[in-house]
Amino acid sequence: MSRFSRQSGVFAHPTSLPSTHGIGSIGQPSREFIDTLAEADQSLWQLCPLGPISSIHGNSPYQAYSAFAIEPLLIDLDVLVEEELLTPQEATPAEPFSDEYVDYDAVREFKYPLLRTAFDRFDDDRPDELWDAFERFREETGWLENYALFRALKREFDGEAWTDWPEPVALREPDALDEYREELADEIRYRAFLQFVAARQWDRLRAHAEQRGVQVVGDLPIYVAQDSADVWANPELFELDEDGTPKDVSGVPADEVNPAQKWGPPVYDWAEHEASGYEWWIARLERQLELADIVRLDHFRGFKEYYAIPADGDGDEGEWRDGPGIDFFDRIEAELGELPFIAEDIGFITEEITQLRRDIDAPGMKVMQYADWCSEDHIYLPHTYEEDTVAYPGTHDTNTVRGWYEALDNEQVDCLHYYLGSDGSEIHWDMIERAWHTASSLAVVPLQDLYGLGAEARFNTPGTESGNWDWRCTDELLEAFPTDRLRTITDEAGR
Repeated sequence: MSRFSRQSGVFAHPTSLPSTHGIGSIGQPSREFIDTLAEADQSLWQLCPLGPISSIHGNSPYQAYSAFAIEPLLIDLDVLVEEELLTPQEATPAEPFSDEYVDYDAVREFKYPLLRTAFDRFDDDRPDELWDAFERFREETGWLENYALFRALKREFDGEAWTDWPEPVALREPDALDEYREELADEIRYRAFLQFVAARQWDRLRAHAEQRGVQVVGDLPIYVAQDSADVWANPELFELDEDGTPKDVSGVPADEVNPAQKWGPPVYDWAEHEASGYEWWIARLERQLELADIVRLDHFRGFKEYYAIPADGDGDEGEWRDGPGIDFFDRIEAELGELPFIAEDIGFITEEITQLRRDIDAPGMKVMQYADWCSEDHIYLPHTYEEDTVAYPGTHDTNTVRGWYEALDNEQVDCLHYYLGSDGSEIHWDMIERAWHTASSLAVVPLQDLYGLGAEARFNTPGTESGNWDWRCTDELLEAFPTDRLRTITDEAGR
C-alpha cells in the first residue's frame, strides 16, 4: 500500500521555464506552467532544490549556500515592476537572452543590479504595509539572520569560503560578529529583502498551484555544502576540525559500474544531532513543507548508513557508518506529524534500507532507464514495480529518453522493443505510457521527454562540473505541450 493516491506529473526546474529575463522565475512563468499541467490533468510538479547556487559549484542546486533560503535569480522582475520597485524599462533586457539555455553569468550581470535597485527604493521609501511585512518576516524567520550575515560577510571577503575568513569571524566570536552586523547592516538588510521577496512570490505560487490541484514535489539533499550558512552557523553538527574544515566528507564507494565518488560536503555528527533532539533537522523539514507538498529525500540510504571519506583521502578510502535510522524519523514524526516523503533509493539497496523506507511509508524510486531489458525480472523493469514506488522514464540525473535510447547497444534495443511492443519511432511516448500504467502510485516524467528531445537537452550529468542545469524550454515548445495526449494516457492509466 502507499499513502499516495494514483497521481502523475512532470519534472521541470523553474530555471528551465520560458521568460524574457534569461532564466525561468517563480512568477508568471511558473504560474503558466502550473496551468499547463492542470489542463493536462497532471497533479504533480517536481523540481530540484530551490537554494542559492554558486558558479564555483557549477550552479548546482545540490551545492547551495543555504538549506533554507531561495535562489534570488528565481525572483520575478515583473512582480517588482507591479510593486513599483522597478520600472518596465529597467526590467527589459537591452539584448535578448538565449531562450534555449541559461547563461548564468549573463543573467547575474543583468538581474543582480536590478534587485539591488529594487531594494534601494524599498529601503529609501519604506512603504508602510510592505515594510511592516518585511519586519515581521525578519522577526519570525529563524534561519534568516544567520544566512543574511553569511552572505554579507561572503561579499565583504570577496567570495572566499568561510574557512578562509579572518579567524574571529570564521569561528563566530560574538564581538567580531556584532562588529560586522553593525558595519554590514545595509548588506544584511538587502540579503534579507531578497529572501522576503522570494518568499512572497513562492507563497503566491504555492497558493496558485493548490487552486489548480497541482502538488509541488520538492527535493531535500541529505547533505549541505561545506561553504554554506548552515555549516558556518552550526559547526558542532558536522564532523569538522577546529578551524572548520571537514574531517570526513560524504560520498559513495565504487560499485560494479561506477568508480568511488567523493562528493565534498561534510558528514554529520549524528550523535550531536540526536543530543539536540534533531532541532536543526526539524527546522529544515518545517521549511521544506513551506516550499513543497511532498519532499523527495535525496540519498535516502544515508539515513540508515553513510559512507565517510577522510577529507584528504581518496574515495575508496572511506568507511560505512551507522546513520540515525528509524529513531530520527520517529523524532521528526513526533514533532511534525507524518510527512509526505519520497525516498531516493537508487543504487545498491539492502533489505534494511528498504524496511526503513517502508517503516516511514515513503515510496521509493524506479527509473526505467536503469533496467536490463533482456533480464526476466530486473528490479527496474516496469512490471516489477510495486504500489509504494514512483515510476520515472528518466530523471534530472539521467539522459533524456531519446538520448539514452540512441546510446543503447543493439541487444538492449531489441529486448526493449520486444518488452514495450515498440518500433522505437516514439520511444519517449512508449516509455511514458508504460510508466503511467505501472502499479506505482506516482509517475513523473521530465519535461524534455514529452517532446522526445535528444542528449543535447540533458539537464545534468553527475560527476561533471560544467554544462549542467542550463537547459531551457522555449515558448514554442511550451505552446506545443502535448496536453491532449498526456491527459488521455493519464485517464487510461487511472491517474
